[in-house]
Amino acid sequence: MKAAIRYHMAVLSLKAEAFGKFWRDRKGTGAIEFAILAPLLIMAYIGSFEISLGFTIARKVSRASSTVADMLTQQASVDVKTLDGMKNVAKGVMSPFEMTDYTLTMTGIKVTGAGTGTVAWSRDEDGGTPYKAGSAVTLPSDISSVNAFIVRSELVVPHELLLFAPGLADSELKTINLSKTYYFRQRVGDEITCADCP
Repeated sequence: MKAAIRYHMAVLSLKAEAFGKFWRDRKGTGAIEFAILAPLLIMAYIGSFEISLGFTIARKVSRASSTVADMLTQQASVDVKTLDGMKNVAKGVMSPFEMTDYTLTMTGIKVTGAGTGTVAWSRDEDGGTPYKAGSAVTLPSDISSVNAFIVRSELVVPHELLLFAPGLADSELKTINLSKTYYFRQRVGDEITCADCP
């Protein structure tokens, strides 16, 4: 009986010693920590890349929209050819990023009251007329100069996330529309006319 008790005590001692060695053994800890942290670090890197790229493109969209409005307001009059050439100006500003499926709308607006105006001419990137001449338009409340002439440029560029999760490839969340609208006042004369605009 005493021998059996001594045997069981020896076995328990060996097990306790083996468990103690296992508990104190730090081999492989770094690999486990890396396996846990690596996916989080990779996701943080990809996320920061996406965010910085998105902000860069958003700044380009803002600059392209303001450049179009700025160039048009320096003219005493415009024509269809000039308006149609503004999409090349926007593309040049957006370089090296490509603009596909974008919308660019340029509108000449005669301010008739605080926050209201009338469309004089309008043109989009496809040569269409998005706003009918003579139609009323609402302006921001800070534009209150009556009888002023304003050029509004609206640019919307879809931005596709490059490193999005593969499972969400067909999701609507994969594409974000980056847009900017600018209102610039005419610089030459009282109105910017467009003789051949529909």
